[in-house]
Amino acid sequence: MTIDSIVERILSLRKRREAVILAHNYQPPEIQDIADMRGDSLALSREAAEAQAKVIVFCGVRFMAETAAILCPGSTVLLPDPEAGCPMADMMAPGDVERMRGEHPGAAVVTYVNSTVEVKAVSDACCTSGNGLKVVESFPPGQEIIFGPDQYLGHFLSTQTSRTFHLWRGYCPSHMKILVEDIERAREEHPDAKIMVHPECTPDVIRLADVALGTGGMIRYAAESGAKEFVVGTEVGMVYRLEKDIPGKKFYPATSRALCPNMKKITLEKVLWSLEEMEPRVTVPPDVAARAKQAVDRMLASV
Repeated sequence: MTIDSIVERILSLRKRREAVILAHNYQPPEIQDIADMRGDSLALSREAAEAQAKVIVFCGVRFMAETAAILCPGSTVLLPDPEAGCPMADMMAPGDVERMRGEHPGAAVVTYVNSTVEVKAVSDACCTSGNGLKVVESFPPGQEIIFGPDQYLGHFLSTQTSRTFHLWRGYCPSHMKILVEDIERAREEHPDAKIMVHPECTPDVIRLADVALGTGGMIRYAAESGAKEFVVGTEVGMVYRLEKDIPGKKFYPATSRALCPNMKKITLEKVLWSLEEMEPRVTVPPDVAARAKQAVDRMLASV
């Protein structure tokens, strides 16, 4: 089959299945192009919560599809590649959360949405990089915060509040590939560009940037800024999203090394097979979903 015929078949099946296709900003260009909605974790979570579709095809990684399954129990949620996981999410287990609760009694547990559904189920709230501070500040003044899995997002949030944070030592392997040297080189090569980096980057990288923002924040910042050039310090797929949405400006990846192999596992062929076979389905046990939904709902309430 040609690419055009695959796309035509996908669009036909999408209509017949009464499906919506959601794609994260890090997905390959051809996947972003067929999506009904592109966005960051928060935007896609909200879209999933509001969707009335019978079928949700989630082009992202497993924790995102799990979140959609929690929020849309009446929908069939498909993840075109079941092996599309998140190494960071796998760095923290429910037992790790419970041990930290024992070490820091009275602290609230806020977990990054980049976590497994089992970890969400033992958390008080979830957050994204875009609304983390609002979630943290939704707890009573002075309450300490246990944060994971991402130590670098947690550290970034801790610099914006007086609260005490206790950080799990997880990280994003893709954002760890963005180095101080990359930012310094970008300054030299693009002296007029604004440098945007993701809060999953290390503190040394964040300090050298003009702004630290989630992917949704990057789109808003670049659209509203008077600057015409931007260095993008996050997963390389974000450059395509920015170029497509803001064609009058130039965007340069901080490094081509910042590529998430899991985000690139979903292909047009896999989306087609998924809609044809209505597999692989992502389901969450009802008891786990009920507990995790409380944490996810608190995330959605802090927009």
